[in-house]
Amino acid sequence: MVALAFVTLRFGRERVVSGCRSKNGRPPWLPSSSSPSLSPLHRSGAIFKPGEWYDGLKKPGWTPPKWAFPVVWTLLYAGIAYAGWVIWVTTGWSPPLLFWGAQILFNALWSWIFFGLRKMNLALVDIALLWLSILGFIATAWPVSVAAALLFIPYLAWVTTAGFLNYSVLRLNPSA
Repeated sequence: MVALAFVTLRFGRERVVSGCRSKNGRPPWLPSSSSPSLSPLHRSGAIFKPGEWYDGLKKPGWTPPKWAFPVVWTLLYAGIAYAGWVIWVTTGWSPPLLFWGAQILFNALWSWIFFGLRKMNLALVDIALLWLSILGFIATAWPVSVAAALLFIPYLAWVTTAGFLNYSVLRLNPSA
């Protein structure tokens, strides 16, 4: 994913301001300090882990193996952070960056709602909002940076799968 962004940038399809300041006069690393890999919001997944409650729930046969979640999320978060940085240095505060912030918030809230509160129905609403914010980012980032928008395609696919999993677990465990 990141390689795709670098190839796109290399061939001049994107314009990213280099140096120690962006065109908005802000340090280009600023979004990185609030990126999901560093923020307390991202850590909600580390705080609200699946645990015994989730292990005891009925799940569909197509549920991804436990080891896949940290691997996939690590790769996705790298793409999410890079896409946010590209938008930040290219446009600063803009609609794509607002959608970027919204998806970070909804992403972090999902773990707290699903695993912390154990409210699968409310988590399903949250994941729908997450899905819409990812789609909103893709649509608004595309004219600014095709690479940033493309980095969110695997994220949208994974969240779509997570949404179906959330729905399936809810249906299989109506009283949980």
